[in-house]
Amino acid sequence: MKELQLKYGCNPNQKPSRIYMEEGELPIEVLNGRPGYINFLDALNSWQLVKELKEATGLPAAASFKHVSPAGAAVGLPLSDTLKKIYFVDDLKMELSPIACAYARARGADRMSSYGDFVALSDTCDAATATLLKREVSDGVIAPDFTPEALEILHDKRKGTYNVIKIDPTYKPAPIEHKQVFGITFEQGRNEVKLDDPKLFENIPTKSKEFTEEAKRDLIISLITLKYTQSNSVCYVKDGQAIGIGAGQQSRIHCTRLAGNKADIWWLRQHPKVMNLPFVPGIRRADRDNTIDVYISEDHDDVLADGTWQQFFTEKPEVLTMEEKKEWIAKNTKVALGSDAFFPFGDNIERAHKSGVEYIAQAGGSVRDDHVIDTCDKYGITMAFTGVRLFHH
Repeated sequence: MKELQLKYGCNPNQKPSRIYMEEGELPIEVLNGRPGYINFLDALNSWQLVKELKEATGLPAAASFKHVSPAGAAVGLPLSDTLKKIYFVDDLKMELSPIACAYARARGADRMSSYGDFVALSDTCDAATATLLKREVSDGVIAPDFTPEALEILHDKRKGTYNVIKIDPTYKPAPIEHKQVFGITFEQGRNEVKLDDPKLFENIPTKSKEFTEEAKRDLIISLITLKYTQSNSVCYVKDGQAIGIGAGQQSRIHCTRLAGNKADIWWLRQHPKVMNLPFVPGIRRADRDNTIDVYISEDHDDVLADGTWQQFFTEKPEVLTMEEKKEWIAKNTKVALGSDAFFPFGDNIERAHKSGVEYIAQAGGSVRDDHVIDTCDKYGITMAFTGVRLFHH
């Protein structure tokens, strides 16, 4: 098949719409549903991300995409009991496969942003992963293959309209890519930089010089995630998964703050008070996510006020105080942070330190590199200048 007609483009008024190959056949097959223009943008960007994560780490990988940027990305490391609970997979009767663990991590890191996402899997989608997919609000999934059991599960999702795309894992695009803007064609070489190259982590200007193997893995995950995130962007990673992604901000400090706030929320969801919130039976998953998000925030009274809390809880929870939040966040450690370009000022490091960052990989090359290095040294942070910019538009 050389082309596929679509219902419309980014918006319903943008017709006609299609995807097509100028040479050869499309490397995809739609197994279910009718994916749209934005679905395919998310699917093809997210597939590249998980494919590279798998190649770089040797582990199954998954990504949760929204509006052409990842809300989450992860590799398939086992889940602790705590993560199973905060990702709402602790009730699953079947064993979680590595690819199911990767998906649970990618989806669970930022559940608010992942609502209505498009999912990419580096490996065959199995029954466990399909079971997790089926109960989340999601637009579709792309993977190199699906087991018969997984397809049967996914065919029943969204009244049979759930988008399921199979991609040829051996497909390799041409080295030159094109796009049109305002009738003008842009051309560039594809970004084929390999981000698992050990040389990227050899230029370490900070006093602290050591990266653990886990830190290198997490920095690689961060950089590969940033390669497919709308710029400016930064990514916090811990234990094989993104825990905070800041995408598409004009100011880098705003990226660092946005992603850091998301990382803090991920960590706060593991606070005993949050883990033990007495939700009413049968509350919907999305309502539970929204309630947790508000409870953690400064607007906690919106769900704790008399006459309101009864909608969500069987008894009124205690407030999670600012002091308790600061104390809990201070316990988060060994976080890795990547940036798609240099940090212009040390304020980014100050913010990153508040969210447990101990390892950083960034391009370097700012006129204030000395200030950034000094700020890292103040907190004992190990930082590498990769010399690689990863803008994505």
